[in-house]
Amino acid sequence: MQKKFSAIITKEDNWFVSFCPELGVASQGKTKKTALNNLKEAVELYLEEDPLKAPKSREVIEFTAKVPAYA
Repeated sequence: MQKKFSAIITKEDNWFVSFCPELGVASQGKTKKTALNNLKEAVELYLEEDPLKAPKSREVIEFTAKVPAYA
């Protein structure tokens, strides 16, 4: 069985960090593709131990917030 998950990828120095908010699992890689592949593997290993940790549904909502501008 397959299930869809979300990935948030950010650039931190020379690494791309990937994070699955539904499960709280993170990974990294030198490229976005590698970071995402590593996250997929980490999620699969995480769920291998307890498949019931997978959420039954997901919803991704974006929002905007004020960010202070520093000169």
